[in-house]
Amino acid sequence: MLHPLDKKLAGFAFVLGLATIAAVWGSQLIGGLVPCELCLEQRLPYYYGLPILLAVLVTWNRLPLAVWYIAMAVVTAIFVWGASMGTYHAGVEWGFWPGPTACTGVGEMMDFSSLDNLTPVIGCDVVQFRFLGISLAGYNALISVAIMALLAMSIWAQTRRHKRG
Repeated sequence: MLHPLDKKLAGFAFVLGLATIAAVWGSQLIGGLVPCELCLEQRLPYYYGLPILLAVLVTWNRLPLAVWYIAMAVVTAIFVWGASMGTYHAGVEWGFWPGPTACTGVGEMMDFSSLDNLTPVIGCDVVQFRFLGISLAGYNALISVAIMALLAMSIWAQTRRHKRG
């Protein structure tokens, strides 16, 4: 039996999100990129949104329709948050607006006693990697928008299917 379009779109959003967070972890663990404070915060929508979306996909035909709509709206809103964080971080990288003082080098005096722990710290305004002129924060914003669009289309397809049926 073919799956309806709404489930295919939601499933593709899940796969896109899962591939993205896997690539992020790969760039850190294998590629050696060190995430800044904003990079780590941008992972949160994936950590919160993907498990909810997986639960929706697993219980697709067993969820009451109202619960399905609420869950899909929540996941969509989580990725709106993700897109806004990616856009904000990309803007910090381009110097369009200041970033948090904790990770852009503006703020408190440095305490040299902390040099005992030499964990690398990357500023939020430092771009470690660009592809086609877009940083990873920029790609996160674009991917989050794509996930939002897929989820919105899934909700729209579900609404159309239930209006017809």
